[in-house]
Amino acid sequence: MAGDGDQQQSQAGRHLEVGHKSLLQSDALYQYILETSVYPREPESMKELRELTAKHPWNIMTTSADEGQFLNMILKLINAKNTMEIGVYTGYSLLATALALPDDGKILAMDINRENYELGLPIIEKAGVAHKIDFREGPALPVLDQMVEDEKNHGAFDFIFVDADKDNYINYHERLINLVKVGGLIGYDNTLWNGSVVAPPDAPLRKYIRYYRDFVLELNKALAADPRIEICMLPVGDGITLCRRIK
Repeated sequence: MAGDGDQQQSQAGRHLEVGHKSLLQSDALYQYILETSVYPREPESMKELRELTAKHPWNIMTTSADEGQFLNMILKLINAKNTMEIGVYTGYSLLATALALPDDGKILAMDINRENYELGLPIIEKAGVAHKIDFREGPALPVLDQMVEDEKNHGAFDFIFVDADKDNYINYHERLINLVKVGGLIGYDNTLWNGSVVAPPDAPLRKYIRYYRDFVLELNKALAADPRIEICMLPVGDGITLCRRIK
């Protein structure tokens, strides 16, 4: 019996370790959500893309399956038609979005790496939704600056999802707030940053977690104080903050 106790303790220790993928109180609870309500309803194309991405060396960058399901439902609830995604990777959240939009829906998708996007593209094409995607390779800020200059882009987007370089989230926000419509949503991913937002200063954090943590903390503070939006921070995936533009 002592052996079982030790094993449980070490699993609990692993679970509480900063940098753990799920923010729920136990791995078993997270598995329960995935196996009960996410995987049985996951479209075949998304499952295929998720499994392909799992083999990629940077698979930590992918959107979790529960978050993909959440995005898909939110987009349908707000009847989104014109959307934007900054940070695409292999396209799991992009596919979740494309499947949710009507046939004439559009996604402006930006990423600095076309190669990763092209890994998932055959699956997106097979799902019959590639025509909704306008993919642009390169940094997003210059594209956003150009868009903000043209009045016709102001308030043109129903939904914008950001899952890219955390050190630029605040810079993105200052531009995106003009591009999303009043009543539209911006979703910022990773706003709980592997739980590191509450980690003590001496916590053993992975280098990239430690590097971006201050930027995430700064963003969270800025969003909470921004009078132009209403916010809701959710412990889905690695934390997602929904911002509804109110003025």
